[in-house]
Amino acid sequence: MSKFVPKVYQKDIFSIDYKKIKKMGYKLIIFDLDNTIGKVKDGKCDKKTVDFLNNLNKEIPIVIASNSLKKRVKEFCKDLECETYSFSLKPTLKNIRKIKNKYNLEYDKMVIIGDQLLTDILVGNRKGLLTILVDQVDSYDLRKTRINRKIEKIIKKKYNMKKGEYYHL
Repeated sequence: MSKFVPKVYQKDIFSIDYKKIKKMGYKLIIFDLDNTIGKVKDGKCDKKTVDFLNNLNKEIPIVIASNSLKKRVKEFCKDLECETYSFSLKPTLKNIRKIKNKYNLEYDKMVIIGDQLLTDILVGNRKGLLTILVDQVDSYDLRKTRINRKIEKIIKKKYNMKKGEYYHL
């Protein structure tokens, strides 16, 4: 299977079966920020998502690992009760390795959830994390992400991945 193909594809973070993830023995969930848990243009996380993630964090530890700069991540996530990692440089393993070591986990006990094949899914598949792709929450992207989206269209076509054809574990 391609390093770009997620193990799971869901509409959004609210559609994922976290109880099943926990039951399967996963110990930590890493969320991407922009267009996964919030819009790129939003200054802070909305109440529904804050409540959801803070409740989830009581069941299974979560962290936010974003390629965005520290100021953006800190402001957006200020109401979240979890650790954040900025400037993650995904698809490199910089912060993913830090998270693994800090929580003393093997990669196969970790989950990564994101909206991009070329960053979130690639870094997760490279190290054996459970990878979950979600639809982007907004159509607006930063310039560098728009370039990635064009490449992702080619990958999705090659692997017959169609928006709305969701699949579970």
